[in-house]
Amino acid sequence: MVPTRHDGRDGYLAFVESHQHRLLRAAYLICGNRHQAEDLLQEALLKLALRWASVRDGDPAAYVRAILYRDAVSWWRRRRREWLSATPPDRATHDRDGALRLTLHDALGLLPPRQRAVLVLRYYEDLTEVATAEVLGVTVGTVKSQCHAALRRLREAAPDLAQNTRAGQGTADLATGVEVNP
Repeated sequence: MVPTRHDGRDGYLAFVESHQHRLLRAAYLICGNRHQAEDLLQEALLKLALRWASVRDGDPAAYVRAILYRDAVSWWRRRRREWLSATPPDRATHDRDGALRLTLHDALGLLPPRQRAVLVLRYYEDLTEVATAEVLGVTVGTVKSQCHAALRRLREAAPDLAQNTRAGQGTADLATGVEVNP
């Protein structure tokens, strides 16, 4: 019997298995909440499954990323409220890199959704300005201005990150690849 392309093994399962962890990390960086990131990714992969026949020959990862970022922004717009930090403010840590990761995570959480999405796409996903603009459905100029404003806010919110980056330690890269000092 000849296998059909409708048995679910025409590349979709392989794609999900090979990309889900990276996409989950990106979703987490965008929303800052593991449970919400899992929900966003699950919805994005469902949307991909429904469109797999028309997307599989192109760039399915880009398609899923666009869904992730657009759905995350839509979610934020519907539920604008204060976010509680996952880590208590009085938590002591002896892990310098872990402390910097927490600082970066908290600083990213202070950014508006579009600025946070731009930083994650540009520096974590390593997309060009043009590709970032396409994913977010905005102009390249908007990507540039949002990136500039976001980096400025990160420097203000977390001066320790900028200080460590200037010292050549590259610790901002440890969490997301975001360079605080462009």
